[in-house]
Amino acid sequence: MLLEKYQLESHNGQLLAPHKKQYQFLSESINDADRIVHLLSEFQVAIPSWALGTGGTRFGRFSGGGEPRNLEEKIEDVGLLHKLNQSSGAISLHIPWDIPENTAATKALAAQHGLKFDAVNSNTFQDQPDHEKSYKFGSLQHVDPSVRRQAIEHNIEVIRQGIALGSKSLTVWLSDGSCFPGQLNFRRAFQRTLESLKEIYAALPEDWKMFLEYKAFEPNFYSMTVGDWGQSLLYVNKLGPKAYTLVDLGHHLPNANIEQIVSLLLAEGKLAGFHFNDSKYGDDDLTVGSIDPYQLFLIFNELVEGMDARGMNHANDLGWMIDASHNVKDPLEDLLQSVEAIQIAYAQALLVDTKKLMAAQDSNDVVTAQEILQNAYRTDVRPLVAEARLRSGGALQPIELYRTFGVRQSLIKIRGQKTVATGL
Repeated sequence: MLLEKYQLESHNGQLLAPHKKQYQFLSESINDADRIVHLLSEFQVAIPSWALGTGGTRFGRFSGGGEPRNLEEKIEDVGLLHKLNQSSGAISLHIPWDIPENTAATKALAAQHGLKFDAVNSNTFQDQPDHEKSYKFGSLQHVDPSVRRQAIEHNIEVIRQGIALGSKSLTVWLSDGSCFPGQLNFRRAFQRTLESLKEIYAALPEDWKMFLEYKAFEPNFYSMTVGDWGQSLLYVNKLGPKAYTLVDLGHHLPNANIEQIVSLLLAEGKLAGFHFNDSKYGDDDLTVGSIDPYQLFLIFNELVEGMDARGMNHANDLGWMIDASHNVKDPLEDLLQSVEAIQIAYAQALLVDTKKLMAAQDSNDVVTAQEILQNAYRTDVRPLVAEARLRSGGALQPIELYRTFGVRQSLIKIRGQKTVATGL
């Protein structure tokens, strides 16, 4: 491990006195501080294997150095994140980028770092060297049955890999769609995709879920075959009770009311969970909460209210995962920022007095409703989040600790300056 226990304890010791003052002050002004800290301690956000390296643009990629070169090093990096924040206790793999050479050894390494395996992700948006058929014109929607068969078999193989690792869900994101009017018959493409998904669904174990992700555009810019939450919901309703809609926060057109989408999917019992990120223009994959933290809070407000109404467990009944990538930040620092932003929004949502809010809504008291939400949002809950880390054995200030002990510099010495972590 690049960080030893004594280093973490030394770091916390130096910050403990001012932290305790901040936590005491905040806990005196809000209700149930200990309950919120407990819920934060239970809340885990999965880290995707593909976010551990530097991202890129359509024009270039600029390595930051020390990126994980294989699956084992990716697991070690997530283990490091989890040691720092105690809230990143799962890793999500992308197949075929992350096929274990020795599944037993991979599971043992993950357990050594306190990690489990979250959803496994299939890849039919890329042609692989051993592919006989190309996905240039789609995969599960393709007019050629042999291309569809290749894509179906790949997804079934991903399920097999996930079973071996102890995962319980498959995430399907399709780049299928069309670039130009007339290129595709929408109705027939939908039907072909549905029939392909039915075969994949039939291969799911009884205790598994299928997450169907949607995206408004890219790489196809005229149509996407799973282009919005309504289309995803159509598919999953037709597939059955193990199929759910996955929300990626960046997969919407500008100004979309994501919190309303989340609320309705949750009410229908068809919300799978999230790929968290932030965006200014489209699927920018920016650090969570870096552009619109208020929207993130509003989403969590709907989640807390909706999950409580259904008697759901906040930590376990939905899937929580980051899907961010940027080419100018240290990826591990970016992920630490993202996890904290998620926890802050969650903690703020836990402060909302739901009964008072509903009373204001029922009496059409718009001003009071706004005040209730904004008072919670404007509360600095960072001491609660830090206290949750402290009680769980993490760092009071993860990024500060990461930088103080030169973790990135150590990784560069071990792995080299020019390494590539993803299959992109």
